[in-house]
Amino acid sequence: MQLTVNGEPRTLADALNIAELLAALQLGGKRVAVEVNGSIVPRSQHAATALRDGDQVLIVQAIGGG
Repeated sequence: MQLTVNGEPRTLADALNIAELLAALQLGGKRVAVEVNGSIVPRSQHAATALRDGDQVLIVQAIGGG
Protein backbone atom coordinates (compact mmCIF):
# COMPACT_ATOMS: atom_id res chain seq x y z
CA MET A 1 0.00 0.00 0.00
CA GLN A 2 1.28 3.45 -0.92
CA LEU A 3 0.56 6.40 1.38
CA THR A 4 1.84 9.93 1.56
CA VAL A 5 2.58 10.81 5.19
CA ASN A 6 3.45 14.44 5.91
CA GLY A 7 4.39 14.91 2.27
CA GLU A 8 6.68 11.87 2.08
CA PRO A 9 5.74 8.73 0.13
CA ARG A 10 5.68 5.55 2.19
CA THR A 11 5.17 1.96 1.15
CA LEU A 12 3.51 -0.29 3.69
CA ALA A 13 3.18 -4.04 3.40
CA ASP A 14 -0.31 -4.31 4.88
CA ALA A 15 -3.48 -2.30 5.03
CA LEU A 16 -3.59 -0.40 8.29
CA ASN A 17 -5.89 1.76 10.29
CA ILE A 18 -4.74 5.09 11.69
CA ALA A 19 -3.94 3.65 15.15
CA GLU A 20 -1.71 0.97 13.58
CA LEU A 21 0.04 3.56 11.40
CA LEU A 22 0.75 5.73 14.44
CA ALA A 23 2.16 2.72 16.29
CA ALA A 24 4.37 1.84 13.30
CA LEU A 25 5.67 5.42 13.29
CA GLN A 26 6.29 5.23 17.06
CA LEU A 27 3.62 7.85 17.71
CA GLY A 28 1.14 5.59 19.49
CA GLY A 29 -0.13 7.16 22.69
CA LYS A 30 1.28 10.59 21.83
CA ARG A 31 -0.84 13.70 21.42
CA VAL A 32 -1.32 14.00 17.69
CA ALA A 33 -3.88 15.32 15.26
CA VAL A 34 -4.46 13.27 12.11
CA GLU A 35 -5.93 14.38 8.83
CA VAL A 36 -6.68 11.95 6.00
CA ASN A 37 -7.35 13.35 2.54
CA GLY A 38 -8.13 16.78 3.99
CA SER A 39 -10.49 15.63 6.76
CA ILE A 40 -9.55 15.56 10.44
CA VAL A 41 -10.12 12.17 12.05
CA PRO A 42 -11.03 12.31 15.76
CA ARG A 43 -8.84 10.25 18.09
CA SER A 44 -11.88 8.12 18.98
CA GLN A 45 -12.03 7.01 15.32
CA HIS A 46 -8.33 6.16 14.78
CA ALA A 47 -8.76 2.41 15.29
CA ALA A 48 -11.90 2.30 13.15
CA THR A 49 -10.55 4.34 10.22
CA ALA A 50 -8.91 2.12 7.60
CA LEU A 51 -6.32 3.67 5.34
CA ARG A 52 -6.46 2.99 1.60
CA ASP A 53 -3.85 2.93 -1.11
CA GLY A 54 -3.09 6.49 -2.21
CA ASP A 55 -4.33 8.23 0.94
CA GLN A 56 -2.72 11.51 1.93
CA VAL A 57 -2.08 11.55 5.70
CA LEU A 58 -0.99 14.56 7.73
CA ILE A 59 0.12 13.96 11.32
CA VAL A 60 0.77 16.91 13.62
CA GLN A 61 2.24 16.30 17.05
CA ALA A 62 1.32 18.60 19.94
CA ILE A 63 4.34 19.96 21.76
CA GLY A 64 3.92 21.59 25.16
CA GLY A 65 6.01 24.35 26.49
CA GLY A 66 5.86 27.45 28.51
